[in-house]
Amino acid sequence: MPKLEKKTKINKKKASIKASASLSSKSVPLGVNPRGEPQTMEELLAQTSYRFYGFKRGEVVEGLIADKTKKSVWVDIGTKTEGLILDKEMRAAKDFVEQLKIGDKVTVVIYQPENDNGHPLLSFKKTLNDYLWVEFDEKLKTGEPVKVRGKEINRGGLVVETKGIAGFIPTSCFSSPFISNPAALINRDFEAQIIEVDKEKNRLILSEKAVSEKGLLKEQEEILKKVKVGETFDGEVTGVMPFGLFVKIKVPREEKVPQVPREDLKARDTRATRDSLGTHLEGLVHISEISWEKVDDPSKFYKQKDKVKVKVLMVDKKSGKLNLSIKQLQEDPWDQIEKKYPVESKIKGEITRLAPFGAFVNLGRGVEGLIHISKIPAEKSLKVGDKVDCFVESIDKNGRKMSLGLVLTEKPIGYK
Repeated sequence: MPKLEKKTKINKKKASIKASASLSSKSVPLGVNPRGEPQTMEELLAQTSYRFYGFKRGEVVEGLIADKTKKSVWVDIGTKTEGLILDKEMRAAKDFVEQLKIGDKVTVVIYQPENDNGHPLLSFKKTLNDYLWVEFDEKLKTGEPVKVRGKEINRGGLVVETKGIAGFIPTSCFSSPFISNPAALINRDFEAQIIEVDKEKNRLILSEKAVSEKGLLKEQEEILKKVKVGETFDGEVTGVMPFGLFVKIKVPREEKVPQVPREDLKARDTRATRDSLGTHLEGLVHISEISWEKVDDPSKFYKQKDKVKVKVLMVDKKSGKLNLSIKQLQEDPWDQIEKKYPVESKIKGEITRLAPFGAFVNLGRGVEGLIHISKIPAEKSLKVGDKVDCFVESIDKNGRKMSLGLVLTEKPIGYK
């Protein structure tokens, strides 16, 4: 056969194959082989209207309880296989799981999109969290205690945990053995009563004292009714805290108060001895009510067991809180300030603190004046602790403010 004729036949064959391929691509749907039969899962799905949605770890979805056993919960979340609640989640959400029924609608979190058996692993974290806050609200109303575990000390009290939710017990809400040493409850399980719940702010406040001193607190409620604002009492400091002092006062009683159950007498110190039980109340002297002087550290003014005289500022019968004052029974140095420190008089004082706008000078108990920065010569260097000679420029008795000037040996031009 001539070479030209052979080449022509080959070209015709190629053209025929190309045309066949072109026709096939136009007549056969994408994803299906030329014979029209799907060969893979992708090809099969391409012939249907079904669309598969995969889930990502951490995604929140809704589902229906499909089955429940002692060891597992199966949830239909619309995937090819039902989701599975982990054993750990089952234990953590024991009370919640017990009240679930087949068909119940739940919100779950995707813990793992798919395990080795093809099942999505789920978590009740969000639903359990909502359930717990509802439970906390109920226990706030009923007063039923909850079990908590001490985690760490905070400036104002103890951070605790209950069922995975963080809570807080203020120092004032501890009983006698722990009020001055709440750290003793770290890594310990104990019961506390919920006294405030705010899910939006993630705020859960509890009281250990409300459980351990339940009987005593009921008795104190009766005694508290006798206390009037403005009354004065002899007291004893029972606790020194960064925010103030706890003071025990003795309230006379005329009527007989029911005896406190013996179980409520355990582990108590001198604040609740058997002889004085029913006559003692404990109140707080806030740091601002300790002295007319500026108080940064209450421990520099008083220590435990010091005897003090206090005045009642506020009685909250509902919460059982008693606010007291020590300084209100002492003479206010600002009452006679204009007589003691008349304008233009010269005085001596000590620099107690420096500010961008001037220097504060302590003139005596509860009296502090300010030397404005404009009154301090540029060449004059002042530091805390310096003794300075001053004179009174002006007094604002109502605002409890005093402006001072420096007495200088060599006065700058125009300086008084």
